[in-house]
Amino acid sequence: MRVWDIPVEQLCRKHLLGQHNEIHIMYKTIQTGRKAWANHPETKRWRGKEHALKATHDATAAEMLRRGYNHKTPLPDAHGINVTQDTFIHTIPEQYQILKNKGCECDLSVIPWVHRDWTEDDLRNKFPDIIIL
Repeated sequence: MRVWDIPVEQLCRKHLLGQHNEIHIMYKTIQTGRKAWANHPETKRWRGKEHALKATHDATAAEMLRRGYNHKTPLPDAHGINVTQDTFIHTIPEQYQILKNKGCECDLSVIPWVHRDWTEDDLRNKFPDIIIL
């Protein structure tokens, strides 16, 4: 179970559609208090950040539509305050590496410069073949 913290435009079909499904599972788990997946680290990091999870869902759904897929499962409005997701199980560069190791069709040629814990030199050393914006 995973919601990626990289731009949805870079996800391959498998990861885009998988992310959409898993967002629904987590959102329902958080909103209803059901036990399934409640203690999963990915679910825990989104608890209290339902607005951010809904925003991620909406971006994922928009990308699905842009690619010609159907989307008929909107999420209801989120409860609580509007916050951003700033908790990560893996850093964003680590997420790129995880996807790269999967050998899928995700477009990993560009890493947006977004993570506060990594310097530009760290990124260039870890990902020498990738362009950093």
